[in-house]
Amino acid sequence: MLSSADKIIDIARGGDLTGVYEKVLANQRLSFADGLALFSSVNLPQIGMLANIVRERKHTGNVVTFLIGRNINYTNVCWVRCQFCAFYRPPGSDEGYVLSRDQIFEKIRELLRLGGTEVFLQGGLNPKLKLDYYIDLFRAVKAEFPVHLHSLSPAEVLYISHLSRLSLEETISRLRAAGLDSIPGAGAEILIDEVRKEISPLRDEASEWLRVMRTAHQLGMPTTATMTFGLSESHEHRLQHLIKIRELQDETGGFTSFTAWNYQPDGAQLDLPRATAFDYLKTQAIARLMLDNVANIQVSWLTQGAKIGQVALKFGANDFGSTIFEENVITAASVTKCILPIPEIRRLIQDAGYEPRQRNTRYEIIG
Repeated sequence: MLSSADKIIDIARGGDLTGVYEKVLANQRLSFADGLALFSSVNLPQIGMLANIVRERKHTGNVVTFLIGRNINYTNVCWVRCQFCAFYRPPGSDEGYVLSRDQIFEKIRELLRLGGTEVFLQGGLNPKLKLDYYIDLFRAVKAEFPVHLHSLSPAEVLYISHLSRLSLEETISRLRAAGLDSIPGAGAEILIDEVRKEISPLRDEASEWLRVMRTAHQLGMPTTATMTFGLSESHEHRLQHLIKIRELQDETGGFTSFTAWNYQPDGAQLDLPRATAFDYLKTQAIARLMLDNVANIQVSWLTQGAKIGQVALKFGANDFGSTIFEENVITAASVTKCILPIPEIRRLIQDAGYEPRQRNTRYEIIG
């Protein structure tokens, strides 16, 4: 009797993906050309099945993990004015805000009452907030609550470093000493400068995003990696992005996970169509296949919805991501916030045929 892997290669034999399938089944690294062949294929079920082989190779058993965490958008003031962002307000705007410490603490208390473990503090590049603000805030949070601070973004870290006139190494070291535990992969978008300059000409270059992550890894701080696609980039750009992540992971081993998000056009200046579920599932599966050295792939139910999040578990993902009690950056212009209760996350994972298990930011099973 043919194994599932043998059935897949038997179906694919003679087609344009035969060489890719044979490489994956032999546990060999895929090339840029292999990635292009995958993006050119319309055989989505087979790409998904192949991604699942890699997923099952890395994660034996039937477990899908999830995290109980909370996004806290501590400020919406930002001077960069990215065309794809509907969240920011420029300095001086009547709609700009900075949350008080009491407001932040109350949000963390709500998280802990639900068994949460991770706080994701994310905002804009607010010129009034210097390094001392973050050090004081992080110290206060850590003194009050037993939480993991998975916070800021490479762009925020770079800006804090610039305002403080400190090296990147010194800035991250001081933030870590104050309580920062890890850095999210936010702001990666597409790590190709020609794309970044088109959608956000004032944003940091791809090399700077990578430099923040490399520096954090060298200092012993883990980070996550992301990609926001559907920003008028090509398939070649997406592959270049994935290979840059893979190369840095070869060098440092500091990325714990990867998530692909699709662009949300509602309310943003950048008038581009929303990515289809087909495009999302294919892109996630190809990410699983190309990122052979990144352990975890997280679904993006926030941008695609819970049902597609379930389907994405069959396209190489092993993690359902975090609960979203509050999120204002991706969903800034949406009428309905995409918030899933914890029992619903468990049900969605179970209905997809998996065992739901809560994890922490380090991907350790808890609870």
